[in-house]
Amino acid sequence: MKLILLVVGKTTESWAKTAIAEYESRLKHYLPFRIEVIPDLKSTKHLTEEQIKSREAEAILAWNKPGDTMVLLDERGESYTSEGFASYLQKKMNTGIRQLIVVIGGPYGFAPSVYEAVPERISLSKMTFSHQMVRLFAVEQCYRAMTILNNEPYHHS
Repeated sequence: MKLILLVVGKTTESWAKTAIAEYESRLKHYLPFRIEVIPDLKSTKHLTEEQIKSREAEAILAWNKPGDTMVLLDERGESYTSEGFASYLQKKMNTGIRQLIVVIGGPYGFAPSVYEAVPERISLSKMTFSHQMVRLFAVEQCYRAMTILNNEPYHHS
């Protein structure tokens, strides 16, 4: 199974880029992994939040292909412990899907069309974090899950 982290907008802070790259490099030892960026929309001054979410939705849903599984990172999603998330990933790997696409939306969240098309949701926390922090947390938790599944000492119970 390939794992893709699909994000809206680029990571701008150098400290975040460095940390994300570190965990991205580590994660690639376990399974094919990449981060795909949906570029920020241009000329959004005169657009409403709903219009922005709708345009982002088109780009997100273009990634939702048969044979793949898409899951949204959303504060109202299923919460897991690190061990539970590792088990979740193992189950996904066991189903034989080609790609698991984990989606981090834009600053206004997801459009209703995305929620309708992608029913599966995971929550990293009930708290709100910057998108850059969410990207780092998501990649780190994927790496942690793989070390748990491989009985490696990174995670301490």
